[in-house]
Amino acid sequence: MEGTLQILDCTLRDGGQGLEDLNSNGIETEIFTESDKHKIAELVRDSGIDIIEIGCMTGAYQGLEKFAIYENIEPLSKYLPERTNPNQIYTGLYVDPDTPIDCIPDYSPELVEGIRVILRYSQLQKSIDFCSALVKKGYKMFIQPMLTMRYTDEELKRLVYAANEMGAYALYFVDSFGYMNEKDVERLYRFYSEELDCSVRIGFHAHNNMENALFNARYFIELLNDRNRIVDSCAIGMGQGAGNLQTEVLVNYLNKNHGTNYDFECILEICDILEKFRSHGMETWGYSPVRLVPAVHDAAYKYAVAMRLKYNMSLVEINRALTGISDDLRHRYTPDNLEKLLSK
Repeated sequence: MEGTLQILDCTLRDGGQGLEDLNSNGIETEIFTESDKHKIAELVRDSGIDIIEIGCMTGAYQGLEKFAIYENIEPLSKYLPERTNPNQIYTGLYVDPDTPIDCIPDYSPELVEGIRVILRYSQLQKSIDFCSALVKKGYKMFIQPMLTMRYTDEELKRLVYAANEMGAYALYFVDSFGYMNEKDVERLYRFYSEELDCSVRIGFHAHNNMENALFNARYFIELLNDRNRIVDSCAIGMGQGAGNLQTEVLVNYLNKNHGTNYDFECILEICDILEKFRSHGMETWGYSPVRLVPAVHDAAYKYAVAMRLKYNMSLVEINRALTGISDDLRHRYTPDNLEKLLSK
């Protein structure tokens, strides 16, 4: 029996994090105005998209509202548009499990009802406990193991069992560095399906370093369809690194091939709002050879961006520097790790 498919649009959240990441690395961009944030949330609602993520939350940084990044769930939920469809779900994302659970209110209708949590790989149990506590507070839980490919089978089993035990809404696999192919997508999907309760949806979050986001998403939609699933996307592919699957491309594909009735023109209106962010060339999101090369080596894209911007290295030089990168450096870019890599 074929399962259901939902779209989760994370334009404000992943797009905002992408803008913040660029600015923190010295690349100035436009920002989300108050009008932008409200209008985008309203247009995604009007499009009929199933799940709408309106920002992320962290106590680690202050004053980042211009990137749709908030300290906690109450200020984020101020951007919740008027509800016109009771079947739509609104979410926000905690970028880590560090917010004290006592500082997060129990769910109530004026707040987003769904919460995603990026799991901290080095503190997996702390992350799982944080997710469980949020479920007990009444929220729908979306579990987000960033860079899922680094998880061992035992660690993935631990996530599956935790998702079952807490009654999570969804468990994701995430192509953070954009190098997954259809075999990876199928392996993770089948692995989850084997033990995951039918009530827990399987989510897929793709990045576009190798232009594989649409290809992998279509494989996920067409062939891996015996479960309830969620596919993430962002208008104009806005997001961190090479960005995400484009909402406008996904909506058009589903409307034409799967009988859905998402309002394509609402998404196009969002694309027009976001056009101001596309004037910065390679440094913004989207496919570029600079972001392709680290994906070839299963490495964090920030290595190549830093090599290009800081050292003006050629693509061949970047490729050679990343060839044979060790596992202790591969998954985590820091300026210190870059220096270690270049000193070898």
